[in-house]
Amino acid sequence: MHILFLSDNFPPEVNAPASRTFEHCREWVKAGHAVTVVTCAPNFPKGKVFAGYKNRLWQTENVEGIRVIRVWSYMTANTGFARRILDYLSFMVSGVLAGLFVRSVDIVVGTSPQFFTACAAWAVGGAKRVPWVFELRDFWPESIKAVGVMHNSLLMGFLERIEMFLYRRANRIVTVTHSFKQTLIRRGIAANKIDVVTNGVDLSAFTPRPKDADLVAQLDLQGKFVAGYIGTHGMAHALETLLDAAEILRQTPGAEDIRILFLGDGARKAGLVESARSRKLDNVLFVDSVSKAQVARYWAVLDTSIIHLRKVDLFGTVIPSKLFECMGMGIPVLHGVAGESAAIVAREGVGEVFEPESAESLVQGILRMRSEPERYKEFRANALKAARHYDRRHLALSMLDALEDACRQPQTMAAEEA
Repeated sequence: MHILFLSDNFPPEVNAPASRTFEHCREWVKAGHAVTVVTCAPNFPKGKVFAGYKNRLWQTENVEGIRVIRVWSYMTANTGFARRILDYLSFMVSGVLAGLFVRSVDIVVGTSPQFFTACAAWAVGGAKRVPWVFELRDFWPESIKAVGVMHNSLLMGFLERIEMFLYRRANRIVTVTHSFKQTLIRRGIAANKIDVVTNGVDLSAFTPRPKDADLVAQLDLQGKFVAGYIGTHGMAHALETLLDAAEILRQTPGAEDIRILFLGDGARKAGLVESARSRKLDNVLFVDSVSKAQVARYWAVLDTSIIHLRKVDLFGTVIPSKLFECMGMGIPVLHGVAGESAAIVAREGVGEVFEPESAESLVQGILRMRSEPERYKEFRANALKAARHYDRRHLALSMLDALEDACRQPQTMAAEEA
């Protein structure tokens, strides 16, 4: 089977869509399938092309057996709604044109979070008369409304009509949470065309390791208890809550050894840095994004990981992918996200759940992590055990089963909704 995968994120970018796409495609190649990925030059989240790449009309490379075609796109930082839409639209057009030149394709996959890549997959699949699959990683445009970016009801209505068109026309939909599947069913999408393949962890890369002494010294963290956030610093993450927690900790007797580390970049990074500076938060440390190969080294510096999203109903349906990396590393979690992901944390016993956007609740969790060593050890042991349930290799094969099923029944699923 020749799988054509459209994604505007791919390594060396280190965000969740890039990692999931690469790790799945790598396993499909190992299983004997041909995989072609159409993407753009790596530039997320700053909108600047990574060293060693150029924003060309067409360039190819081979990444662990995956044929990667990089096409031109309009690039902008992960800020500003209008410019981001231009970014998405430009890749949609380039992705369609590139996809048409890929020969002998058996199935096309388009991944979100935004749905313009899925539009490209629909167009390419239709032109080639092969089935196409919508990998649903986020409800868009609802997610941008949830963070207050868009208020135009007419535009929102138009985008929602496109969204529903894509759900109905897809031969198969692969969602990353069970909550997403239930939402689609409530919206009238047939349950038998929806598969759930959660995010997971590459256990060959994310395994327990001792703290890197050189890195600890470089970051001036000797003898410190480190609570850290690793990932995108975006509007959805409400990381101001972590700064509020740092301010409370600075005023808490006996908490002088606690540090909060931020690693990553995004739309809110500059504002967070300025806020920490103006508040004189000397217990906060900001680190710029690092390569995928280096991420685990920084994870290992943490004593506990903070996962956080804004307190809105929509985010109760998501499962942040970094949760599984924490499990693989054996790092106990302080989880400030409600809903399905909170249920995983509780069920697997890998950490504590705290109320989103509650700095006081987060502070209490940090203090308990530091002061209750036996409970901490239990969280760590549970995390390592639970990680095996979310091994990316097994999840990739589950998604492969869905793709093969779509190839066996290329018309029936879509016809039910058309």
